[in-house]
Amino acid sequence: MSIVGKSLLLIAVLGLAACNNPDRYGAGGAGGAGGAGGIDTTGLGDPNNPTSIAYFNQTVGDRILFAVDQSTLSPEARTILAAQAQWLMQNPGYAAIIEGHADEQGTREYNLALGARRAAAVQNFLISQGIAANRLRTISYGKERPLEVCSEEACYAKNRRAVTVLSAGAGA
Repeated sequence: MSIVGKSLLLIAVLGLAACNNPDRYGAGGAGGAGGAGGIDTTGLGDPNNPTSIAYFNQTVGDRILFAVDQSTLSPEARTILAAQAQWLMQNPGYAAIIEGHADEQGTREYNLALGARRAAAVQNFLISQGIAANRLRTISYGKERPLEVCSEEACYAKNRRAVTVLSAGAGA
C-alpha cells in the first residue's frame, strides 16, 4: 500500500474514532436543542430516581472545573468528586469515562496533555475514595469539545473541566 493510501486510511480511522458518540450533547451539538444544557436526557432515566444517570448528572454533579493551566482539584471539586465516589459505591453496576477538557487558549497538543492530567486527577481521586480502577477510564479532548465558544474568561472557565460520563456495566 502506498504512503498516500496509508495516510488516507489513517485519516479515515481517526475521523471515525472522533465520532464515537455523536449524540453526546443531544440534537444540534453543544448548546443545541437537545434538552437542558444541550444534553438530551432520553435514556438517562428519571432524574428523581437516585440510581439513574440523570440523577447523577443533575443532583450529584457530573463535572468539575479547573483554574487556568491547572489540574489540581479545588476544595469544591473534591466535594463533588466525593459525592460521585459515594454514588458509584452505592451503584456498582456503572462504569465511568472521565473526560478531560481545556479552554481554547494554547496549542492543541498542550491542551490534550492538560485534559489528560485533569482526567487523571479525577480518576486518582475516585480511586483513593474506593472506586475500583477497572470501573474508570480517561480520555482527553483538550480544546476540541467546548461548551462555550467565545473569547471571554466566562467561556474559558466553563471549558476548563472534567466530566464523569456514566455507562451501565462496570468493568470485570
